[in-house]
Amino acid sequence: MTSIHDRVVVSATARPGPLGRLGLAVLRHARLTALLWVVLVVGLGIFAPRVEAELSGAGWQADSSDSVAARELAQEHFGGNASSALQVVVHDPDGRVTEGDGAAVLAEATALLEEDVRIAQVIQPQPGATLSEDGHTAVLLAGADASTDDMVRAAKDLTEPLQELATGSVQVHPTGASQLWADFNEANLEAMLTSEMISWPVTLAILVLAFGALVAAGLPLLLTLAGLVASAGSLVLINQFVPVSIWAMNFAMMFALALGIDYALFLVVRYRAARMGRERSVADAVAETMDTAGKAVLLSGLTVLVSLSAVMLVPSPAFRSMAGGIMLAVVFVLAATLTLLPLVLAKLDLRINKLALKWVHGGEHRSPRFARWGERLWSKPWRYGLGSLVVLFALAAPILGLQTAMPSIKVLPDDASARVGYDTVQTAFGDGAPGTLQVVVDADDADDAAEVLAADVGIAGAMPGQPAADDSGLVLISAVPTVDPSDPAIGDTVDRLRADLPPSAYVGGAAVENLDLKAQLDESTPLVLGVILGLGFLLLLVALQAPLIALLGTLASLLSTAAAFGVARLVFQEGWGSGLLGFEHQGFLDAWAPVFFFAMIFAIAMDYTVFLLASAKEHFERSGDPREAMVGAMAHSGRVIFAAAAVMVAVFFTFALSGPLPPKEMGIVLGVAVLLDAFLVRLVLLPVLLRLTGRAAWWSPRWLRRALPDIRFSHG
Repeated sequence: MTSIHDRVVVSATARPGPLGRLGLAVLRHARLTALLWVVLVVGLGIFAPRVEAELSGAGWQADSSDSVAARELAQEHFGGNASSALQVVVHDPDGRVTEGDGAAVLAEATALLEEDVRIAQVIQPQPGATLSEDGHTAVLLAGADASTDDMVRAAKDLTEPLQELATGSVQVHPTGASQLWADFNEANLEAMLTSEMISWPVTLAILVLAFGALVAAGLPLLLTLAGLVASAGSLVLINQFVPVSIWAMNFAMMFALALGIDYALFLVVRYRAARMGRERSVADAVAETMDTAGKAVLLSGLTVLVSLSAVMLVPSPAFRSMAGGIMLAVVFVLAATLTLLPLVLAKLDLRINKLALKWVHGGEHRSPRFARWGERLWSKPWRYGLGSLVVLFALAAPILGLQTAMPSIKVLPDDASARVGYDTVQTAFGDGAPGTLQVVVDADDADDAAEVLAADVGIAGAMPGQPAADDSGLVLISAVPTVDPSDPAIGDTVDRLRADLPPSAYVGGAAVENLDLKAQLDESTPLVLGVILGLGFLLLLVALQAPLIALLGTLASLLSTAAAFGVARLVFQEGWGSGLLGFEHQGFLDAWAPVFFFAMIFAIAMDYTVFLLASAKEHFERSGDPREAMVGAMAHSGRVIFAAAAVMVAVFFTFALSGPLPPKEMGIVLGVAVLLDAFLVRLVLLPVLLRLTGRAAWWSPRWLRRALPDIRFSHG
């Protein structure tokens, strides 16, 4: 029996391109490649189990905003009494909380908080401010003496010990912004694990049907798992230098699973066709697979990375770390696809079809069913093209009334500590109490600031100014709005205050940080979307060297995106299906969703676009016939796109079945987008556009061909 190296030497007779040569190099250095991946996965995998403990959910802020400045000043000069401080709500429904058991609980909670090095100063309940008029509710303020990320960890660590102080009559509920993120992270982790448990077996079942063999179906999952383990460990290491949001890992898990399966599916199908359909040697099959499907995968991966890199333009740590985390996972999955997968394919070779279904022929690459579908689209393009456009425009229409805002307390389960404490504070101190504003102002302007606050119709009451203990000359004034922190009216109040307060004043607080982040998102979104579209078009242009179809492919991706957000408005803003999906709708879509989900949806849409158009270009290069290009692309890539989309939809929709609201938004929006993009845009509209444009789709001016690199998708 010959080794892989022997088979490479004997069989490599074709003239492979750069990626084909990479595949052959991997086979020649099989042991070294395998060793490097083992070292990489094991080395980084050691850190992977720490990802949930190390990463936090903070960073949802607009850098350089007034609210962030107010928080930093409050933390530095006022004993940590900032928006990231912990609030411990102690409530006795039957008696005064400052007496008897309540007093004992307050003392024990104070001692517990003071033992934590992340807590600066514990401020006791103050009558008229943090002690209710009826005496039943008191709030301990535990000042922040650490970063916002560390305060989220502090909230997580202290929740259970604080709740254990409760007695039969006295309740203890930690709350506040840091507690909200701690509770959300816990609920989100539970939801992610539940979704993963559901999605993996469903994914495997779909892959078995797609590949027709259990061994072949398991390859994408193993490949993706290697990439996820490596990326998780990397995020833990990166977090030692730059704070990384736990959302980075959550999104990376879902996105890498979906893309990893896509990439592996594309390569495995092509390898089986070359090896078993055309009876190529192992080396020739690997080289052909890498030069065709591998090239499409590489370009697709670059498109995904470019789309996500545009999110880095939003000056917010959470957005940048989320985008960076997904990009890191994509890099690892892409690397595994282009180096590890060819080695595994060559090693397994014909055994890849073990445990195959009876009706499956492993060498089939051209699907007769999708070939017939391509012929039907060619003969009746207007009927199917207009039909798909009508559906897409009808679903996209509701986007015109889409409203966005930062997440409210409703994103948490009813029994979460932060939500219970929030409701308790609201009942005891008024609707606006959970969103208390903080005004940091120079001492010379403190009286003027107090007058402005007293006169504003949006302020229910303001506390006397608290001078800084140091010589900074600053004063902190806490003001309670008249409305709930998620009420749009609070934005008008903040705008008025910023216009009327003295120039030295900074207006902050958790609610204001949300408002400033939303304002930053509104400002950044057009730029991010423009960069994504522009770079996406340029990548398609470089890959296809055909300006017309590159432009049409880019614009077609907008249709599924708009339709997905139209559906999102009906579900999350209007509440359609909220009972079925088990969530309480907020009356708006979370403000971070448009820019971030657009980048993700566009990346996925372009993923399928590259697969389809790369196959079409390969056929056009060989035949010069537009009909063969369109029908051949459908016959050779339609089944792969169909199967990959089915897997993605299954993965995304499982995230809509459990957990807090943001993962549901993610699952529904991305799931609907993939469903529409794959089945209406890539398998109907884009082939129709190829039919209607004919040879013009592949035309390119001579000067452009000279300027662009010569990229071909045919092998040999």
